Amino acid sequence: MKAKLKLYSYWRSSRGHRVRIALSLKGIEYEYIPVNLLKGEQFDPDFMKINPMGTVPALVDGEVVITDSFAIIMYLDEKYPEPPLLPRDLHKRALNHQVASIISSGIQPHQNLADDMKLIITSLLKLLSLGTSRKRKIAWVNNAIRKGYTALEKLLVNCAGKYATGDEIYLADLFLVAQVHGAMIKFKIDVEPYPTLAKCYESYKELSVFEDAVAAKQPDAPALMI
Repeated sequence: MKAKLKLYSYWRSSRGHRVRIALSLKGIEYEYIPVNLLKGEQFDPDFMKINPMGTVPALVDGEVVITDSFAIIMYLDEKYPEPPLLPRDLHKRALNHQVASIISSGIQPHQNLADDMKLIITSLLKLLSLGTSRKRKIAWVNNAIRKGYTALEKLLVNCAGKYATGDEIYLADLFLVAQVHGAMIKFKIDVEPYPTLAKCYESYKELSVFEDAVAAKQPDAPALMI
């Protein structure tokens, strides 16, 4: 029998969350291997052999190792093409890529637990003479998330259906639901002020493929979260 795919992840990682949704949506069985970021397990020599960047998620498929969530999702979509994660329509395909890019490069990094991001935030706050208090760091991160949400709302308001780019689940939805859920849990940022995003999020919660992938239901989630 062919070995199951292995997903190295952390329960609260929104990047890992996207990949779990993709696996669930396509009905792919996999082995979940937790990597505790708070304990520094991402820098364990054995894990560094899998991903020298020391980040999650990482997917192992036999001899194939992929360590970026977007690359992992695209790999899964090509290897397991049903259901497709990108529409045939060129405009909608571009919209899906835009949503993924805005979230992965413009919003999600501000939620990253990695030490280098903490250092970047601290350095920026010092340059801005805002101090480095936790309260001010959170305010800075919240502003970045809301700025991204505003951009997404404007991008999707005229093209969204039940989901981000219509009435089918696509790439944009995987990124959006993981981002919104993560921001709500960690920073208490609701999407209510963004009607299009809020409507999509309510639709996501009706589907088991999204609910089963939430952070609290992962094997390494703290018992109180379950």
